[in-house]
Amino acid sequence: MHRSDRSNAAPPPIPARIWKIAAVTGAGAFMAMLDSTVANLALESVRADFGATLPLVQWIVSAYLIALAVSLPAAGWLGSRYGYGRVFAAALAGFVATSALCGVAPGPLTLIASRVAQGLAAGLMVPAGQAVLGSTAAPNQLGRLMGTLGLVVALGPAIGPVIGGFVLEIASWRWLFWINVPVGAAALVAARNVLPRGTPNAARALDVAGLALLAIGLPLLLFGAAEIGSDGASIAPLLAVGIGGALIAGFVSRSRGLRHPLIDLRLLRGRIFGAATVTTGLTGANMYGGLLLLPLYLQLAADRSLGETGAMLLAMGLGSAAVLPAAGALTDRYGAGRVALVGAALLIATLLPFLAATAPSTAALAALLAARGAGLALAQMPAMTAAYASAGAERMGDAATLVNIVQRVGSALGAVALAVAVAHAADGAGSRVAGSRVAGSDGPAGTAGAYTIAFAVLTAISVLTLLPAAALRRQTSAVA
Repeated sequence: MHRSDRSNAAPPPIPARIWKIAAVTGAGAFMAMLDSTVANLALESVRADFGATLPLVQWIVSAYLIALAVSLPAAGWLGSRYGYGRVFAAALAGFVATSALCGVAPGPLTLIASRVAQGLAAGLMVPAGQAVLGSTAAPNQLGRLMGTLGLVVALGPAIGPVIGGFVLEIASWRWLFWINVPVGAAALVAARNVLPRGTPNAARALDVAGLALLAIGLPLLLFGAAEIGSDGASIAPLLAVGIGGALIAGFVSRSRGLRHPLIDLRLLRGRIFGAATVTTGLTGANMYGGLLLLPLYLQLAADRSLGETGAMLLAMGLGSAAVLPAAGALTDRYGAGRVALVGAALLIATLLPFLAATAPSTAALAALLAARGAGLALAQMPAMTAAYASAGAERMGDAATLVNIVQRVGSALGAVALAVAVAHAADGAGSRVAGSRVAGSDGPAGTAGAYTIAFAVLTAISVLTLLPAAALRRQTSAVA
């Protein structure tokens, strides 16, 4: 039977050994995601402590996120060459060590350099952990495991600012990094006793040129997209996106003719893996495009305060968190395709009210955003589960690396598409968006109407998400 086979019968319980593996790999992923946002509130404290400029210390955040994308392309090859468990343990040890280096950094440049090293370790740790879990768990266990881990990982970026604010109230900013050390050390000890080391494959050669293309192209694309989302489409970020996209295209073209490519792109020829991976990319575009559009819409068109906007976005996060464990159980019981299709349909349904000329009420906004968060969870997590279940243990490292890359590229393209649409919306309202203010608008109702095009773009992305989700539903049903 195929690895993606499902039945409507209740799946068997997951052994304690598998849950222990999930706990260890989940701890690493949680720390990696937590550190993507935990330092945001500390920038002013670091600047004052070192007497540095704000543009310089902002690289404490940016350098980590860029480094994540630099090391990600090598994760699959390293896992195949040395074993996924060994790569995860080495990356976790590196993450703990570099966290300590961040904690003792004597100046801003050494702190930024330590954050680069920390990001490089995190970029390997997350996909290696997913590969360990995917290669040891049975297909009808992955949904529940991924749903639980998804909840834990989603909490990392969400509570990062909360933890950061609490630590800064009672201690130095250095403790934001020191807190990783005991948690990471405990995970390392557990990893030695719990994680399978993996089987090394010395015959797999490293495609150095392919690694260079992807390790440069992916960060350029993500950096350019982030800059366009925050500051608009100026020359520098557009060049970054263009060059990054060209390098990624060059990697794809080069890999087709290689016997031992850096990442086995033939995985995408599998109907289930291909449909599932495209679904994760489009849900990434949905998520990050929405995160760019919704704060502006809530403040400028719906006339909500910063506090109300934060609460609305929290409702979306809570909607995802509440649904993820149930989505995992439903995936194991009914199949990833059915659950992902429901999630994609929910994404469309929750965007339709935003196409109206007037903004919904406060209660309606909260309900819509909570339901949107649920839709994102129902669409993305089952698709990732189906991709890993269809890949096979021997190609799990390539599968985890490829899914993560496609998800990040989709997120970048979604952010760019919505940045352009938002700029058009601002012009349509007779306004100019600069930071978080609008001048010359004709009131919230008129501005809400101007955002119709931006929400139409986001709705179109959601409709596109429905197509591979429907294909995934057909393919998983065909092998059941």
